[in-house]
Amino acid sequence: MDKVLIVGGAGYVGGYMTNVLLSNSYDVTVYDNLMYEKRYLKAVKFIYGDVRDKKKLLSILCDYDIVIWLAAIVGDGACDIDPFLTMSINEDVVIWLVNNYSGKIVFMSTASVYGFSDNILFEDATPNPLSLYAVTKLNAERYIIENSKNYTIFRLGTLFGVGDEFSRIRLDLVANKLSYKSCLKEKVILYGLEQWRPLLHVKDVGLAVLYALDNNLQGLFNLGYKNYTISQIFEEVKNLIPGCSLEHKDIPDEDLRNYRLDFTKYHDHGWKPFYNLSDGIKEIRDIIFQNRIKDPDNSIYYNEGYLNENYYKL
Repeated sequence: MDKVLIVGGAGYVGGYMTNVLLSNSYDVTVYDNLMYEKRYLKAVKFIYGDVRDKKKLLSILCDYDIVIWLAAIVGDGACDIDPFLTMSINEDVVIWLVNNYSGKIVFMSTASVYGFSDNILFEDATPNPLSLYAVTKLNAERYIIENSKNYTIFRLGTLFGVGDEFSRIRLDLVANKLSYKSCLKEKVILYGLEQWRPLLHVKDVGLAVLYALDNNLQGLFNLGYKNYTISQIFEEVKNLIPGCSLEHKDIPDEDLRNYRLDFTKYHDHGWKPFYNLSDGIKEIRDIIFQNRIKDPDNSIYYNEGYLNENYYKL
């Protein structure tokens, strides 16, 4: 039984991924500093720790056959709050990991490394990062590729949906944000209606990682379900949650991203996404309509907002 350490496993992506690996005979431990949480209740082995605590990490890494690296400051706005902190977590610690660990590394990168393009983008397309977030992820990718002998890197599309009952919910992701605002009959403000985004359900990240481990797949892969324009996402939300209103504004200068990905490299290995956009919209709709979120405006659901309020704790 392979022993797996999921670094940053208590967050949005790690919740369902942990469940999937545990139910498929992997021996899983989560390592996390609970930046967005006050407690961790999932019935899985847990180590409380910060990724910048290299002494602590070094003392345990040799115990694991596989390290899945989810830890990161995620999102353009969140990364801009403290560029030094962003570089230390998103880039420097990953470089340290590669230099100090010889097992299998599974690394979560981002489709944001592509920045802007009118073309369908394969993995060998020239990256065009437009933010510190994308730059740090790209630099970490490149170091892994050049210096690790056993790795799988996923460039994730824009995530949506809900993980598991313990996972943090994010309402700052485009499909989730449009869904909850529509539920509350709030006016939906959209920028760049014809900008493209490759979408992916958060649960499918866990399923894709499981498939990679079970089949010993290595390399760099785009990971997504389908490419949507912002306006197409809104139309699908509107079909499932009637009554929402739309206001269109010019695209902000700070978000010029526009890209469509080709996903066939990973799909050709036999994996296909299980969840679609409607699944994610319905999940957010049910959570809101069942009053399972007391205050959707609470910063805990928004990376940039939460880090702005809690920066002194980092």
